[in-house]
Amino acid sequence: MKANKMRDLDVAELQRNALDAQEQLFRLRFQMGMGQAEGLKKYRNLRKDRARMLTVLNEKGEKPAEPMVKPAPAPRRKKK
Repeated sequence: MKANKMRDLDVAELQRNALDAQEQLFRLRFQMGMGQAEGLKKYRNLRKDRARMLTVLNEKGEKPAEPMVKPAPAPRRKKK
């Protein structure tokens, strides 16, 4: 989603979307760690969309909603 469309949304909806994106990122990270998903492109796009949401929230002077769980670090590549 483009930032211009996000600016038209209200604060509560932006916060809800940011939390949903964070939960999806958690699930994707877990799946990628288990070798179940090949969704690296989806993961990257979701991270960028969440960053846009948080930027728009910051522009509006609102704090993002607190996540229920602390996100896990991104998986690291294995050295050869």
